Formats: sequence, structure tokens, C-alpha cells
Amino acid sequence: MKSEVIRKTILVANDDGIFATGIKALALALKPLGDVYVVAPEMEQSGVGHGITFRRPLRFKHTESAGFGDIPAYRVDGTPADCVALGIRLLPRPDLVVSGINLGQNLGDDFTHSGTVSAAVEGVHNGIPAIAFSQMFPPNGDKFDFTHGAEYAARVAAMVLEHGLPHRTVLSVNFPHGTPKGVRVTELSDHGFDDNILERDDPSGQKYYWVDGTPHGHGEPFNDLGAVKEGYISVTPVQLEFTAREYMRVLEGVLPALEGRD
Repeated sequence: MKSEVIRKTILVANDDGIFATGIKALALALKPLGDVYVVAPEMEQSGVGHGITFRRPLRFKHTESAGFGDIPAYRVDGTPADCVALGIRLLPRPDLVVSGINLGQNLGDDFTHSGTVSAAVEGVHNGIPAIAFSQMFPPNGDKFDFTHGAEYAARVAAMVLEHGLPHRTVLSVNFPHGTPKGVRVTELSDHGFDDNILERDDPSGQKYYWVDGTPHGHGEPFNDLGAVKEGYISVTPVQLEFTAREYMRVLEGVLPALEGRD
């Protein structure tokens, strides 16, 4: 008697919105791996980090017009983390959460404010293995080509479905522009942005401010920035353990005591 084959379930999210080209390429590439569901913001939510909406209700709408074919797709009027939080509770619980493919790289310090990464982190917070996929901006304003990224993303997803990930660990995968030269397992770089606050006057003479930024960072062969700059796929495992354990004993020795108490 043949044993029943249990199909895997994959939840796909992003921060560029449900109509973005990257999420469509990713979802279609994952179809052969199991049952795929898409839950994505109805509008772009880049840079919102791990924001959760709790001061207003959220809408969860089936969106056939998004063009995913027979893959069920839903849009949410909230953040990427909202999408995953709703998706894992309103749909069959996934075996894997994937996010992306983001329109633009998420390197180094971008990890902390990326909506793409935060969607994956929300999966990890709910005990589900998760991967965030991002791709470098093409030069000269060219269109994104996700052919290579989507194909490799499916292979990484299959690997995680088979082998899992360590506890509270998320994979951040960044694709270079064009045909990759290879794959590197990397650490996060110091890539970030030097913020520049632009001040302007609106038509009524009131001040408003626009946050701009100039990218900075040191690319090395062993970090994510260096890998993608050299044309390699960067795969960075990030453990969501924030306690500075090595500093705890030092802190105990210098922390002021509460006055009047032993």
C-alpha cells in the first residue's frame, strides 16, 4: 500500500505590493513545490520594517486580477508583517514563508527596516521557516529580469522544505543584476544610508520634510554587499537572537544599584 504524499504549503508575501513583478515571478516558480498562496499589501510598503497594524481593522480580499493564475492571491490594506500574520491564520498554515522578490537589494542594515525581510521574520516569529529574496536594481533604469533569481529561489525553498532552518533563523538572499557567477554564504555588511533631511515649503508656506539618503558600506568577499557587487548570489543566515550575552556579566558589574536597597 502506497503511503500518502503530503503536499507542502508555501505562503508568499512582499512589500512592493500584490501587483509587483517580483512576487509574481517568485510565486510561479514555487508552484511545483506544493500549494502556494499569495498574501501581499495592496499598495507598496517599502521601508516600513516590522510594523503591525492594531489601531484599525484590516481588509483581506481575494484578488484574481493580480494575475497569478490558479494560485490564490489576497491583498491586505496593511504592512508586510500584517500580510503574513493574517495569511497563516486565515489560510492553511504554511510549511514555509517566503518574501519577495524585492525590487532592489536588502543588504546590511537594510535588514532592520526592510518590509520584505520583516514579512519573513513574522513567519519565524510564528515558528515557520522563512526566506527573504531581494534583487539588485538594474543599471541605467533597465527593467528587472527575475529569470535567474526566481529559478534559484525555488531551489533554496526546496532545500529549506527538506532540511528546515535552525530555531529563530531567517535566510536573507540577495540576487545580483544579470546572470549570477555563483553563490556565496555571507554575513551582513555595514551597508546603510547616511540620512539627509530635505526641507521644503508647501503651497501654503508650511514646512515639510523629505528623508533622503546616500548609500554607504564596505563590500568584502565574505559579506552580502561584496558578493552581489561582484555578481554572486548572497545567502545570509540571520539568527533573531538580540541579547548581548557576552555583555551581561560586564553589565552586572557596572550597573548602578537601586538606592536604599541591597
